[in-house]
Amino acid sequence: MKTISEWFDEYSESHQNQTNKLIHWVCVPTIYFSIVGILAHFSVLLTTLLLVLAFIFYARLDIVLAVAMAVLTSVLVWLIWVLPVGYGFYIGLFILAWIGQFYGHKVEGKKPSFFKDLQFLLIGPIWCMDAYLNKVLPNWKTRQKTQMTSI
Repeated sequence: MKTISEWFDEYSESHQNQTNKLIHWVCVPTIYFSIVGILAHFSVLLTTLLLVLAFIFYARLDIVLAVAMAVLTSVLVWLIWVLPVGYGFYIGLFILAWIGQFYGHKVEGKKPSFFKDLQFLLIGPIWCMDAYLNKVLPNWKTRQKTQMTSI
């Protein structure tokens, strides 16, 4: 199994352009939120099962980042619970965010990582979390060998 640093370094290869990084900074969490929102509107049990599986994947890579993702997910689930919107709202967010992602990769000039390995769909959110923690926590030691800058 790859280490978190290996996943991040491979993911970072197609995320070097500053515009693409900024787009990902916005769109990856939006896609994550929209997927949880769509799933939660159809089946809370399925949503819970898929999130547990994602957290197991994350915990095998890095327990601290897995906990951070669990906290973020708890906030997102609370928002989904209290927002008076239907699944159409989340589908719209999902589509807009993916348009942004593909535009970012057009600017980058490289294909999205998940074309190579679908597991990168899980790496994107935790990669953003690592970058976020690196920005807000002075003592955070990023899991990336080549540190993300300027996002």
